[in-house]
Amino acid sequence: MEYREERGASAEVDAPDSGRPRRRHFGRRRACPMCVDGMKVVDYKDANFLRRFVNDRGRIEPRRKSGACAKHQRALAPAIKRARHLALLPYSPEHIRKTGVLAGR
Repeated sequence: MEYREERGASAEVDAPDSGRPRRRHFGRRRACPMCVDGMKVVDYKDANFLRRFVNDRGRIEPRRKSGACAKHQRALAPAIKRARHLALLPYSPEHIRKTGVLAGR
């Protein structure tokens, strides 16, 4: 059984379309910014902080991009939605272009 290579033992995997190998990318996970700061509650009134978790299209960033842990990501979503409802954050890119809310980002 020496001729078989164990599954997952190699860092290189054949690319399906090209004839060359590609590398798997295992990066180090970022620490949650709220855990690092020791935040207990995500405040919806802190619009400058919440803007970090909204992309240029006005959408909430996913965990893999924002670096937030699951607990804080679940707290972020309603906080961003409340801030949008109170017009502290934009709902759509049209609001961003007209008002320039995220221009300082």
